[in-house]
Amino acid sequence: IPQIEVTFDIDANGIVHVSAKDRGTGKEQSMTISGGSALPKEEIERMVKDAEAHAEEDKKRREETETRNTAEQLVYSTEKFLSDSGDKVPADLRGTVDSALADLKEALKPESEASIEDIKAKMETLSTESQKMGSAIYAASQAEGGADAGAGFPGAEGGFPGGEPAGDAGAAADDVIDAEVVDDEETK
Repeated sequence: IPQIEVTFDIDANGIVHVSAKDRGTGKEQSMTISGGSALPKEEIERMVKDAEAHAEEDKKRREETETRNTAEQLVYSTEKFLSDSGDKVPADLRGTVDSALADLKEALKPESEASIEDIKAKMETLSTESQKMGSAIYAASQAEGGADAGAGFPGAEGGFPGGEPAGDAGAAADDVIDAEVVDDEETK
């Protein structure tokens, strides 16, 4: 049975040296595999200069992309909020939000000629109207929940079924116990 010893050696430059030796006959052959795809220094310098020349253009394109992504996220979250809120949104606010939403969606269409500044302005309008809508819903829920504000919260009147917790029936609700925490680890 022939025995062949094969060795692979990879140097720091990524060049592979392969050698094979037949132990019976002592014949040896070797070959070198080098990376023929290395770019010449001039080509690398040309690419760097080209990248530097287009840096401002790339920065502008990145800003456009980030603005569009942010606007699309705002559209999605506003639509989700509107669908989740349902009838809780006052009709007048819903109308202004729907209008601002439609304006922003129109500006985001690929065939739209809207500039980034236009999109940012429409985003600001939609954001402002959405905040008004959220405030109105919050105010309505506060007014609605004002009568039973503490219901369901421990410690508030009506917080526990049957009134106060059974653990300390004799103590008044406004008794406060102060405690001091001492950390022995700090003194060491």
